[in-house]
Amino acid sequence: MAEDRAGTLSSQGRPSLQDRRDKRTHPHSPDSPSCGRGGGGGAGAGGRQRRVGPNGTRPRHPAEGSSAFRGPWLRPRPTAPAGYVLRLRRGRGLFPSAAAQDAVQRDSGLRRDAAATSSMGFVKVVKNKAYFKRYQVKFRRRREGKTDYYARKRLVIQDKNKYNTPKYRMIVRVTNRDIICQIAYARIEGDMIVCAAYAHELPEYGVKVGLTNYAAAYCTGLLLARRLLNKFGLDKVYEGQIEVTGDEYNVESVDGQPGAFTCYLDAGLARTTTGNKVFGALKGAVDGGLSIPHSTKRFPGYDSESKEFNAEVHRKHIMGQNVADYMRYLMEEDEDAYKKQFSQYIKNNVTPDAMEEMYKKAHAGIRENPVHEKKPKREVKKKRWNRPKMSLAQKKDRVAQKKASFLRAQEHAADS
Repeated sequence: MAEDRAGTLSSQGRPSLQDRRDKRTHPHSPDSPSCGRGGGGGAGAGGRQRRVGPNGTRPRHPAEGSSAFRGPWLRPRPTAPAGYVLRLRRGRGLFPSAAAQDAVQRDSGLRRDAAATSSMGFVKVVKNKAYFKRYQVKFRRRREGKTDYYARKRLVIQDKNKYNTPKYRMIVRVTNRDIICQIAYARIEGDMIVCAAYAHELPEYGVKVGLTNYAAAYCTGLLLARRLLNKFGLDKVYEGQIEVTGDEYNVESVDGQPGAFTCYLDAGLARTTTGNKVFGALKGAVDGGLSIPHSTKRFPGYDSESKEFNAEVHRKHIMGQNVADYMRYLMEEDEDAYKKQFSQYIKNNVTPDAMEEMYKKAHAGIRENPVHEKKPKREVKKKRWNRPKMSLAQKKDRVAQKKASFLRAQEHAADS
């Protein structure tokens, strides 16, 4: 009876009972106890129990010959189109085969071995369309390399509880032939200059050479401080340090008088190293009576190893003795180099021994009269070279000349 039924099922296109039993006992079948795929084996195989109908048959089963019946281990391997390779392990998808890649490389003139030995590898495109759409240019003076906005932000921002009180900055800039010192504060419209002093004004006080050295920077800062205090009427209240010692000095407010003028050093893009001329201008302004927060760590004479400050070394720089010592050295070692390098000193009769006295007189002159005197404007009579107007007779004569010239040209053309 069972055999007849099995034959009947087989004739109807369904698997016979014996085939189904063989399927369950196949060593690679997921339903086999020995298969490690987690099939319907026994409890010892670690698989789950499969539901089985009467006579060991399952209620429903796909038709024999279908891909579902054969299972994934018996299904045919997928094929890829010509020129492509199907990767099933690392990354699924269609990829050009080696032959196709070689053909592309040959067409483009690239060699496969050169591409294999290239160390560049995959490079991600960073500056894409989204990058350029969202790109924002930096401030103009940052693009020009003129302003350090990281430092400017901290020099300009004022405390909110001080409202519209200006925050003053002492701006120091050193050029090839000049030193510029200014007192300014920031507004939305731009920086407002309160006072300014320049090294090219020092010849009026007796310093005609060396307008960009450390001693000249000190004189320019001193001139700025005395000029500013004179402008505000505080030059008699805050006289600063009259005798130059090079040592640390800080201005203190006087009781019953307006407070000391406070500002902050703006060094710009200069490298704030020890001995920089920017700090020479700072020292001159402090000795002149301005209150500027600072320390002695950047003045000449400070030793970073011992952390000690030698004020005498600083004073020599303020009085130009470092230049005088070098002048004496060149005079003894190389006369030609001395004449070449210090030609303007020789021309103005500035000797190493007279240099300290020259700067002392300059300091006294600056304190005596720091006011900048404007030069009177010259009245310049503007010249004009306009073409004078023609009279009526001249206009008629000009028309007659044009007519005569035209007629002569016509006659000449007719004759030729």
